[in-house]
Amino acid sequence: MSASLQLAFINFTKDSYIIVEGKRNADRFFIIRSGKVKVSKEAQIVAEEQGDTLGPGDFFGVVSTMSGHSHIETALAITDVTLISVQKDQFSQLIQGNAPVAMKIILQFSKRMRYLDEALTRLTLKNEAAIDGPTHIFNVAEYYAKHNQMNQAFYAYQKYLKYCPKGENVQNAIERIKKIAPYIKIPPKVFSLGETVRSYSKNSVIFCEGEPGEELFIIQKGSVKIIKITENSEILLAVLKSGDIFGEMALLESKPRAAGAVAYEDCQLMAVNKSNFQQMIKTQPQLIARLTTLLAERIWLIYKQLANTKINDPLGKMYDMLQIQLDKKRIDVSKYTNYSFDFGINELINMVGFSQSEGIKIAKKLMENHTFQIMNDKIFVKDINEISRQSAYYKKMQQLEKSRMGTKTTA
Repeated sequence: MSASLQLAFINFTKDSYIIVEGKRNADRFFIIRSGKVKVSKEAQIVAEEQGDTLGPGDFFGVVSTMSGHSHIETALAITDVTLISVQKDQFSQLIQGNAPVAMKIILQFSKRMRYLDEALTRLTLKNEAAIDGPTHIFNVAEYYAKHNQMNQAFYAYQKYLKYCPKGENVQNAIERIKKIAPYIKIPPKVFSLGETVRSYSKNSVIFCEGEPGEELFIIQKGSVKIIKITENSEILLAVLKSGDIFGEMALLESKPRAAGAVAYEDCQLMAVNKSNFQQMIKTQPQLIARLTTLLAERIWLIYKQLANTKINDPLGKMYDMLQIQLDKKRIDVSKYTNYSFDFGINELINMVGFSQSEGIKIAKKLMENHTFQIMNDKIFVKDINEISRQSAYYKKMQQLEKSRMGTKTTA
């Protein structure tokens, strides 16, 4: 530990609760010095990551602390334990002299994100197969072509040919490119690894899922949407803005991109490759702290999205997704009467994972609540407390139904 860094040591006896799921205002995380801790969640949404029984050197509570959101897990001491308590404002100082600690946290977060992302793919997109590499790029290209998004399709077909020169769909890709080429007014930009600052026009593909990852990106201007493509829809995972980082999982783990990135508006990005990333770890701890915070926020969000998949009522799913977006932005319902989301109905349908036809039907039911309006193609709510009330109502109804089903089973 850095000599100037003063960390507290805390003892818990066996069977003591250290953190509790749902508790707000997480302000510190813990590194286990001795003993064992069991980490669990109230709702077992998917098979948990391996290693939910933690020992010396492991850490927990980082996601909630660094993201500034409520706890997403409960930690129970299963032996007497001694913990190192790290407050959020101590994190930069902690990693400044301890690069291995920073990398351990970042790499664990990256692996956790990929695991959860694949789980969300299976549950939301009904897709049992994980992305197995560049061959998936052809599927992305086919989706764009089917939906007349020719610039995006052209990009994906070219990438497929680049990374799968002997793939089974090479001839199809060549024929598609010939048909599309006359309609491409501005060919996709090609950047070298040495070009650090890059500009993309609105709707340009930055990278697509399945593409090998060689860089992460920091948004300097504009915004970028992170998406997944299925046969029938484009699922919006996030809209990132100036200061945000994306593409880090592929760079850290040398695996294919788990999602695609498209310029949501004209944007300027800074590209960071593997060689200068290693240098940044040593020289720019503030960047590593920022990356850790962003990963924590994404993990928190994906847990919430996974929980959303378990809500049975389709309208309840929509209300819950709106609540998640409010929580994500840390909107204080006590301070806001109304609120304008930065997305519209189609984006909300994509977030929840409905087909377009099903989503439109549910969206009509949502708009029957006159608290909602569409203003400038964005969802506007006149009373944001209505979202919290409705979200809580549907969750309560599901809990009651689950309880009744459990009573019938044991009767």
